Amino acid sequence: VQLQASGGGLVQPGGSLRLSCTATGRIFRINTMSWYRQAPDQQRELVATITSGGITNYADSVKGRFTISRHTGKNMVWLQMNSLKPEDTARYYCNAEHASPYDQRDYWGKGTQVTVSS
Repeated sequence: VQLQASGGGLVQPGGSLRLSCTATGRIFRINTMSWYRQAPDQQRELVATITSGGITNYADSVKGRFTISRHTGKNMVWLQMNSLKPEDTARYYCNAEHASPYDQRDYWGKGTQVTVSS
C-alpha cells in the first residue's frame, strides 16, 4: 500500500489549504485514516482521524479550524485547513490503518510541507 499526499504550500496567516491523500496498491480494507504533522525538532503529533464509518477526532489545537473527510470507496482522505496560524507550520503526513486476512498494519506517506508565514 502506498500513500501519496499533496496540497501543501506556503500560505499567509488566516489563509486556507486543502490536503489530499490517496492510498493505492493491494488494498484489502482501510480502517481509520489520519493526518499527523511534525515540525522541526518536534515529535510527530496526531492532527485528525476519521474511521471508516465517518467518526472524526481532532487535536485540541485544530478543533474548529480543520476538517477531515474521506471517500472510503476511493481510499482518499482530505484535510481542510482554515484560519491557519504560524504554529501550524509542519510537514503533514497521511496515515492509513490497513487490515487484511493476514495482518493489520499502518502505512505512511512521505508527507507534504505546510508553511504559514507572512
